[in-house]
Amino acid sequence: MRAFFLKIQTMTTTTPGQLIDGLALSAQLRAQVAQDVVKLQGQGITPGLAVILVGEDPASAVYVRNKVKACADTGVRSVFEKYEATLSEAALLERIAALNADPTVHGILVQMPLPKHINPHKVIEAISTSKDVDGYATLSAGELMTGQSGFRPCTPYGCMKLIETTGIDLRGKHAVVIGRSNTVGKPMALLLLQANATVTICHSATADMGHHTRQADVVVAAVGKRNVLTADMVKPGAIVIDVGMNRNDEGKLCGDVDFAAVRPLASHITPVPGGVGPMTITMLLVNTIEAAQRQAAQFAKTGHTGA
Repeated sequence: MRAFFLKIQTMTTTTPGQLIDGLALSAQLRAQVAQDVVKLQGQGITPGLAVILVGEDPASAVYVRNKVKACADTGVRSVFEKYEATLSEAALLERIAALNADPTVHGILVQMPLPKHINPHKVIEAISTSKDVDGYATLSAGELMTGQSGFRPCTPYGCMKLIETTGIDLRGKHAVVIGRSNTVGKPMALLLLQANATVTICHSATADMGHHTRQADVVVAAVGKRNVLTADMVKPGAIVIDVGMNRNDEGKLCGDVDFAAVRPLASHITPVPGGVGPMTITMLLVNTIEAAQRQAAQFAKTGHTGA
């Protein structure tokens, strides 16, 4: 009973509008990743992440560069493969099959978007479930839906880690997710359900979004639209997680939340930039470590990697 009282007391005395620092949490988790790499190397395994980039999309090039750098900073071995936009779908699928069979590669990521002549769903489904560290494949989604130990999509996984830092127990809390994408909105809702929250999903066809968000203890905004969550839509004391990445009229990065107006109402809120963004690549590293640890456990049990 005393522990419960102390937890409630901590929550009620939290400074309104406290920032949830994604940069700091990301640094902590990456330090743990580096330690895990050393442990795995002691077992003769160096975690490896293969990153494939097809074409010349400028944003994709930046994302891939950041992923490769994150690997280098933590000791994860990166296998970066860049191909011309003319690469055939068959050739890409053949390369994925080779990486699936490579026991030194524990995670495979194909950077989206792909050239129009390549079917992204077919590419994602070609990645072995044991190496689907993005958590996007249908089987991975099914494992999440049924509570199995598949890989969690990186951005929602990072959001859950950010929520954990607030100290809130999600059991019985009302969480509202704005957005229903396969990469963020839907898996975010499932992860919140796993944490025993009561979850509502809002989207473009929701009649009165504010009706739902004003009842929420936690709001996750993930639609890629400025000011989709405004101050009149937030219950005082709510935790607000802003997944959006947009630009305002001055060209500065901003999220989906009207940050200046919402922050005084929220108990905790993520900034943009510096909130959810740093966590996505970090959780990719965490998933890659988990994939390597699973391989090590399987080898110890059966004598083969299963790659």
